[in-house]
Amino acid sequence: MRTQTIEADIIVVGGGLAGVSAAVAAARHGRRTVLINNRPVLGGNSSSEVRVWVCGATAHGNQRWARETGIIGEMLLENQYRNPEGNPVYWDDVVLDIVRREPNLTLLLNTEVLEAEATGPDDDRRVTSVTGWTMGSEVRTIFRGPLFLDCTGDGLIGRLVGARHRLGKESRAEFDEEWAPEEPIREFLGSTLLFYTKDLGHPVKYVAPESAKDISTTPIPATRIIRSGDSGAHYWWIEWGGQLDIVDDNERIRDELRSVILGIWDHIKNSGEFDADNLTLEWIGNIPGKREYRRFIGDYTLRQQDILEQVAFDDGVAFGGWSIDLHPAEGMYATGAGAVQRFSDGVFEIPFRSLYSVNVSNLLMAGRNISATHIAFGAARVMATCAAMGEAAGTAASLCLDHDATPRELYENHRAELRQALLRADASLIGVANEDPADLARSARVTASGWQRTVAAGADGPAAGAHALAEDLGIVVPVHPVLETTDLLLSATTDTSLTVEVWSTGRPQNFVPAHLEHSATVEVTAGGPAWVTAQTPFAPADPQNVVVVLRANPDVSVHLTDVLPAGVLTLVHRVDNDDQNVEISDDGLLVKWPTKPLRGRAPVFRTAPETAALAPERAVSGFNRPFGGPHMWASEPLATAGPAWLRLDWDAPVEAREIRLVFDDEVDVSLNTLHHHRNPDEIMPQLVRDYRVEVLSAASGEWTTAIDERGNRHRHRVHSLPADLGAFTAARLVIEATNGAAAARVIAFRVQS
Repeated sequence: MRTQTIEADIIVVGGGLAGVSAAVAAARHGRRTVLINNRPVLGGNSSSEVRVWVCGATAHGNQRWARETGIIGEMLLENQYRNPEGNPVYWDDVVLDIVRREPNLTLLLNTEVLEAEATGPDDDRRVTSVTGWTMGSEVRTIFRGPLFLDCTGDGLIGRLVGARHRLGKESRAEFDEEWAPEEPIREFLGSTLLFYTKDLGHPVKYVAPESAKDISTTPIPATRIIRSGDSGAHYWWIEWGGQLDIVDDNERIRDELRSVILGIWDHIKNSGEFDADNLTLEWIGNIPGKREYRRFIGDYTLRQQDILEQVAFDDGVAFGGWSIDLHPAEGMYATGAGAVQRFSDGVFEIPFRSLYSVNVSNLLMAGRNISATHIAFGAARVMATCAAMGEAAGTAASLCLDHDATPRELYENHRAELRQALLRADASLIGVANEDPADLARSARVTASGWQRTVAAGADGPAAGAHALAEDLGIVVPVHPVLETTDLLLSATTDTSLTVEVWSTGRPQNFVPAHLEHSATVEVTAGGPAWVTAQTPFAPADPQNVVVVLRANPDVSVHLTDVLPAGVLTLVHRVDNDDQNVEISDDGLLVKWPTKPLRGRAPVFRTAPETAALAPERAVSGFNRPFGGPHMWASEPLATAGPAWLRLDWDAPVEAREIRLVFDDEVDVSLNTLHHHRNPDEIMPQLVRDYRVEVLSAASGEWTTAIDERGNRHRHRVHSLPADLGAFTAARLVIEATNGAAAARVIAFRVQS
């Protein structure tokens, strides 16, 4: 046995996706960073040891244009390429690689932090060190540094140093939350074990062990959906421990969960009710996937109202979109639904003030232990959202060192700088425009080889089937600066009329029909298909999305295309729920107007007049994701127009050190690490594949190729420019090919001085 001391700038404890993202972010900012994990693999609940699929703001496709970017976005895209089948072992290495790739990051696995030291009174504590024990190696390590991040999920580090925290459910009166109980109660969301099955192709018997529970003596067969073909996180509802102490009773909870899994498998194999003769039990988790325990108190406590009302914060540093997802404390033994969910009508913000301790001056946190009520935590706790918070916390820690500031002082004096740093890294932000003084593109004139001047779907090609308007249908359309008419390709079984409405969406990040702006009736003649023009006037002061709603008329059919234009989505007016173990509140518009029934398809339509929604200047508009429009430049089709180019010109020569490019990877597509659903594209076809960046030399007046890239499959690319490049008066991004899409799409073209 030996003892060692490691000193670093930033020490992150907890190797789940929050901790990984925090540590990688800090390391990328040049900070000597340590990441400590108590397990042999990274990823926390998403790892091969637990195998929960990574959920986030997309909410399995319920939210729109909501997939996270930044570090977790990198991992999701990489996993889609390496691991389209959703192998949890392959996912382990995706996470491990992104950590080991960083030269400033030291990783310690199998290291349990057992002690922590702090100084100061209860209301002003300061962490000085944490001490960990590395199993197998028999090494005791003391970690010292100026800043610490608790990403342990359970909040172990904060507890050891005296950080104020909450346990259980607050009373309704404390934060005026509608879904909170009348009185506070120490109850939690329970923990879960998962299992995998395998078809061996021949009959396999199963003899239940003595520890298997007879589930016929429980409410489970009557209240939960059991299917022989399901495995893994489909059985998220095997949950228990909410009425116990999640940490202190962890072993008891694990034993109970395992006994129920064995009992469920006995029921599937031996009851005669299932087609399961050839199935065997391949894997059972032995580490309970925890949902809830300590939640630290920060300078701001995220509330139910912040989620549902989508409150905008001047220190918003991450976003979520998962529902407020609350489970009964009895877990799998409850007779009601396994979960009750309520969605916001679009993504919601998470403020930086919820990511640092109110009374420990150098402690930040990210993940399910942030400053939130039990109700708000129900929406913020899922792993991709935790990862987005982790990137924000790690970036903030680095800036604290830049300014010799505490996290609170960073909020008070430098929160705008924090948000700009996150935006520059393409992190998960909404409503934050580029105000970076070092980005020379902001002062340039922007031109392009061309752009998509009309918002249209399938207008120049064959339709892909017809869809009868048995339900209301909505078409999300970007408007910049004005919408006047919408042409629709329709068929009808008889002469009839169709009501066409224009609805605004309420908030720039929303894509639901919130406010009626105009209504018109058009006549549709029997037969078709034929074009029908509807008056759809809308002239917003700022670029916005609208929803053109076609009211139900079963005598009318729209014609569909499976080529979805940039900035366009299709909504269907019906309540959609694909998990019968869940009760979903239909109070909000999001669940009343799902995209899943026609996702990836659109009615054949075209709007007038021409639009600037996809014009070249949108690539320097300052936003990295849809917000009142798509915020990207979309070229003309490469097959007909040839290579596309986007050009920046300056009045005087400039010098720069790097180029940052953000390409569209269709953040409306929900990617999943394991097996909830599968996207067929290993590389997102919208991504630019082959490109080069040329600069116009101020000295010679000639174009020089500074960057030449082939085979790109990433969204965010950072290219250092040659040190001897010299001054230039123009920069040109030339795109020769995408990964399958007809046109090139560029979200950001930044030239950093």
